[in-house]
Amino acid sequence: MLSLEELFCFVDDFCQVFEPRWHQQSLQDGSVRRQRSRRLCLSEIMTILISFHQSAYRNFKAFYLEKVQAHWQSAFPAVSYQRFVEWMPSALLPLCAYLRYCFGRCTGISFMDSTSLKVCHNRRIQQHKVFAEYAKRGKTSVDWFFGFKLHLVVNDRGELLNVIVTAGNIDDRAPVPKLLQGMKGKVFADKGYISKALRESLWKTSNIELITKLKRNMKNHLMPLADRLLLRKRSIIESIIDQLKNISQIEHSRHRSPANFSVNLVCGLIAYCHQPKKPSLVLHNALPAAA
Repeated sequence: MLSLEELFCFVDDFCQVFEPRWHQQSLQDGSVRRQRSRRLCLSEIMTILISFHQSAYRNFKAFYLEKVQAHWQSAFPAVSYQRFVEWMPSALLPLCAYLRYCFGRCTGISFMDSTSLKVCHNRRIQQHKVFAEYAKRGKTSVDWFFGFKLHLVVNDRGELLNVIVTAGNIDDRAPVPKLLQGMKGKVFADKGYISKALRESLWKTSNIELITKLKRNMKNHLMPLADRLLLRKRSIIESIIDQLKNISQIEHSRHRSPANFSVNLVCGLIAYCHQPKKPSLVLHNALPAAA
């Protein structure tokens, strides 16, 4: 885990380059608005938001009052919790840009999967209002849920390469072309991505080989030993999803606005990207020499 000083240095170095270009672009397209001076700069706001997902706290209000205000006064100027919450949506776009900056590099071997992001319990769907226009009912291999889907692709080093968020009722195969844009090599996925049309389209347009497990009623076919071994290593992305939910806290049902949901999700993904030890594969030991 990065220290507070290290995290701030990474974020501030990014903001030094991004913020002037962002303001210049806002002036050119006419979307600039009056910006009042704040006691916290953009990099400080982003650092606090990301550091919450690196902590053991499960509630941001408790984290801000007990950690930031009580122990980090020497690092950050005193700002009330309510004021800070009002500033959070304004950091969403820079956080999204910083997340892309933190993505890893495609190594030619990637793993793809999706996971549910529940926004409320199934019993409270009819009373739920915050995401009534955006969230949808979807189904996983375990149960039905109400919320969104996080589609992600990672490399063999456990680094995030790309993520896409869709409504919960979207088929896993629908965002795949956009999710794998700019990548190469082989992508390993589960049975939910089986599609002859999708596999042929990825090979023709992007030279990407999609490799999935077979269903029980499908005919078996020959597969190189290296691919078969890598397909067994697909659990790496399941381990990453588990860490995203249980350590980086990308999922909870206490959101009060779509903007804060997005901020929470993006900051959790960034916190994982800064994690020093990630689930990874040692390929030179896992694959046969002939491969």
